[in-house]
Amino acid sequence: MINKDFYKLAEEDAESRGFQVDEVLACMERALIMAFKKEHGNTSCRVEFKKDKNEILLYSVHKVVEAYTEYTKEDEEEVEGAVKEEVKEENPEPQYAEMLLEEAKQIKSSYKVGDLVLQPENLKNYSRMTILAAGNMYKQGVRTLEREKAYLYFKDFENEMINAEVSNVGERFITLKLGFNVTSILPLTELLPNDHFSIGDFIKVYVKKVEQTTKEPKVVVSRTERNLVTRLLENYIPEIKNGTIEIKGIARDPGDRTKIAIYSNDEKVDAIGSCVGEGGSRIREIVNALGGEKVDLYKWSEDPEELISNSLQPASVTKVLSFDPKTKTSQVVVPDDHLSLAIGKSGQNVRLAVQSCGWKIDIMPTSEAYEKGLIQILGL
Repeated sequence: MINKDFYKLAEEDAESRGFQVDEVLACMERALIMAFKKEHGNTSCRVEFKKDKNEILLYSVHKVVEAYTEYTKEDEEEVEGAVKEEVKEENPEPQYAEMLLEEAKQIKSSYKVGDLVLQPENLKNYSRMTILAAGNMYKQGVRTLEREKAYLYFKDFENEMINAEVSNVGERFITLKLGFNVTSILPLTELLPNDHFSIGDFIKVYVKKVEQTTKEPKVVVSRTERNLVTRLLENYIPEIKNGTIEIKGIARDPGDRTKIAIYSNDEKVDAIGSCVGEGGSRIREIVNALGGEKVDLYKWSEDPEELISNSLQPASVTKVLSFDPKTKTSQVVVPDDHLSLAIGKSGQNVRLAVQSCGWKIDIMPTSEAYEKGLIQILGL
């Protein structure tokens, strides 16, 4: 069989779908073997691709024998079981159809028992239904390969951030195009309060999980995940990406506020300044990507007093009265006029501080500490 256009189409198909040409040819090989089986009832055949001659060759294959092997019903079941086991092996021994020696010698006198007789098949002699079935199997093979490639691609992005295009906006969810002909549903519960997207918008989402299905891979995405902020920081701040600056702790109320403890491994690099960027340029990009969500940064410290004080920013801390490393509990005094700021609306600031620094914080205003005699004890 000669098909000058097939190889060109195979190369174009491979390039457009991100395949190797050999992967596309493997799909064609399986389709031709299926066509042979529909015509002959077995898969005793061989496919050869000769790119230099633009040839695709299909051969029937017979093993030369003295006499046909006779099978009982039990033998057939045993052989069938053996074939299934061979499918699991990397290079299984094929089951060839048989041809008597005398018949083989009529084709070529030099044939002997054990030789393989290859005879070219002419697809023009195959039924129209067989050819259509083979064409459909080839297309199905390419689609399956595309799904497998898509699954492997997105599996690599599990627990990572990707860009997605909004393709539909519904009442309960929005539909996203992720690439590789894969779509994902983003429920409203996984959107941020200030998210208002239109068709064609590109948004950043966090890939929570990727599952393989009989169709396209299922990619579960979110914009409320805490680690979306982490990935945004890595994306916009090179010092975090290369490890110069570390994220030591992070706590988030999605769509409202995130509090992050950061630490510089290089004393010459200012952790806060690097993350904020010149004129606030870097942190502004992150805030915009989060729909206006506030991002508080504070400096991590190995000194518990300093760490606890920093975590309550933007409130000032008068003194960390006590801290217990075993129970990770602490008591903190703040100026009276900073009490509400330290606690935050509905306790948000202190809650995020606790979650991000890892210490339980009990806050006390200066006036209360004075009444209890703690200020005198501290000599304040």
